[in-house]
Amino acid sequence: MDTPAFDWSRFTLKIGISTDLERIFNAWTSQLAIESWFLSKAEFTDPNGNLKTKESKIGVGDTYEWEWYSSDYVASGEVISIDDSRSLSFTFLGCVVQVSFYEEAGETIVKIEQSSIPTDEASIVSFHVGCTRGWTFYLANLKSLLEGGLDLRNKNKGLKGVVNA
Repeated sequence: MDTPAFDWSRFTLKIGISTDLERIFNAWTSQLAIESWFLSKAEFTDPNGNLKTKESKIGVGDTYEWEWYSSDYVASGEVISIDDSRSLSFTFLGCVVQVSFYEEAGETIVKIEQSSIPTDEASIVSFHVGCTRGWTFYLANLKSLLEGGLDLRNKNKGLKGVVNA
């Protein structure tokens, strides 16, 4: 029996969070919200080149620059779609990330699908393995904050190589 080849060009992660769908969706849709659980800095610029306020909702065509607490790396990309509290997508490190929100068994599910990952060895390690690890932690942090109020992120730039960075 042949085992199907593993698809290194994409991955899917899901987490159940015990809160309402709108609250989870809103955690992704402004600078202030996304900085509360994911990033140290998340600036969004509208399609006309105007920097959005921290409270402004993101929109299709907005571009972003993201920074993390324990890294000097800056990621940039663009918001591709937003579907009425059910999903959003954006470019991320040359890949596409689709985030969907739905209810199942009394919880709200957040589903991340990252696709268009290059399949050379360096990209597999960096984007498939590395991004899977990163998204897994940040989804757990989102759950921790929304359910219990505890932020698990490492905010100490001097502390390197920890799973919460």
